[in-house]
Amino acid sequence: MARDKETGELGVAVESHFFQVGPVVQWAIAGVGAIATQSNVNISFGPLALDYLRAGYTAEQALRALLAADTQPEVRQVAIVDAHGNVAVHTGENCIPAAGHRAGDGFSVQANLMEKDTVWDAMYEAFTTTTEPMAERMMAALEAAEAEGGDIRGRQSAAMLVVTGKPTGRSWEDRTIDLRVEDAPDPLAELRRLLRIKRAYTTAGGWERLVGAGDEEAAEAALEHALSMAPEMVELAFWGGLGLAQAGKLDRGCDLMMRAVRKDRRWIEAVNRLVATGQVTAELASQIEARLTSSAARL
Repeated sequence: MARDKETGELGVAVESHFFQVGPVVQWAIAGVGAIATQSNVNISFGPLALDYLRAGYTAEQALRALLAADTQPEVRQVAIVDAHGNVAVHTGENCIPAAGHRAGDGFSVQANLMEKDTVWDAMYEAFTTTTEPMAERMMAALEAAEAEGGDIRGRQSAAMLVVTGKPTGRSWEDRTIDLRVEDAPDPLAELRRLLRIKRAYTTAGGWERLVGAGDEEAAEAALEHALSMAPEMVELAFWGGLGLAQAGKLDRGCDLMMRAVRKDRRWIEAVNRLVATGQVTAELASQIEARLTSSAARL
């Protein structure tokens, strides 16, 4: 659980041998704070802590209020970071061992039911020595925990939530990363894969903004970068290729769109469906269809 000092982002990442762990553990609102509620979970700690932070409580004050009203604080594990980077953490004396935490500047790592009591130190070291963006640093911390032995029961699910450091008041925009692996043999590998794809889609979004600004050269560079990050995502290739075709780069656009057609020829018909909504002209759709159909025939 962390706040990024440079960007102001807030986030929580978790792995557990527990089905659908994300909705239970992680809570965050941009400009307010982030909470991880663990061990014998009191789920209400998440929304209650956010309410306290909204009311002006510091992370420490919010934590004291939560524990004071709880009937079993000795079995709870909870960590809070507020929008100013203040951190408060509690690991109850009756949390199932190995259980513990370690707090740093604007972040905390905590774990319970671990194979070893060295897990949270390994998480701390990974988070503080990785120089990537905060989401990737949280990912590294989870991977370090697993490498150190992880959950003594094994592994099942993982999740990551990141909210922007520049809140708009529109929660659907402020939630920049919201990834969940509900049940998988290797949830961290899947979570890292999803994070990579999310980064690619975010980069592709930058391409769309550059197109709108009229910077076609930078837009095409952003598109190529997005495709290199997630080459298996034919959706990106299709829409990016369509955008290039609409910008007059028909051959290159159709080359990209063929990545989708190779997997499913119905993408060709998808182009024609866009004519009815006015997103593509009938003339351009006809040109694209002719090129894609010709290329598909040679497969």
